[in-house]
Amino acid sequence: MAFMFGSVMQMTMAANVVFWILIALAVAAVFVFVERFIELRRARIDWHDFLKGVMNVLDSGNEDEALAICEDIPVPVTNIVAVAIRHRKGSALSLREAVDARGRAELARLDRRLTSLSVIGQIAPLLGLMGALIGFVQTVSVVDLGVVVQRTELVQMASKSMVSAIIGLGVAIPVAVMYTMLRLRMDRLTADLEAAATEIVGYLLSKGVRA
Repeated sequence: MAFMFGSVMQMTMAANVVFWILIALAVAAVFVFVERFIELRRARIDWHDFLKGVMNVLDSGNEDEALAICEDIPVPVTNIVAVAIRHRKGSALSLREAVDARGRAELARLDRRLTSLSVIGQIAPLLGLMGALIGFVQTVSVVDLGVVVQRTELVQMASKSMVSAIIGLGVAIPVAVMYTMLRLRMDRLTADLEAAATEIVGYLLSKGVRA
């Protein structure tokens, strides 16, 4: 009897741990979403106008001013353009490689933490299910102890065991929406970076970068 009572207490503690883990995951997901949303929003600029201004400055032969313009707006597009300008005197191959490498680095930096949202969205319902199963086992164990309980009490215990499953889904669904929103923004920004990189490389090649 004492052993079974101790098992029930352990399951109660385990269910509480699952509950607080889900709450912690929810808080972490909100933090990641807000931080990444702000960062992705700040990172996107009107690159057409920006490149037009930089090219006008380069046409006047003032490369230092063009680099200064890029450094004044430290976002992924401007960082890629700055790298292209710095490698303008090298070969076409070295120019493309430098731009590609910087583009990959910028995308990797922007993509960080997005995976964590996907992971939270996947494990939250599983943790909720685990908490529900623990609750059901706890209910059955109470009955096995021979304790006299009312039918309504058993229903209440069974209902409480479902709370973890509901919380798990309540965390997973908003996180899936958050991840999708950020992924769409990331895809649009990726397209901008690729287009801007192609345009600046083409411009510099047209100005006589060595093959």
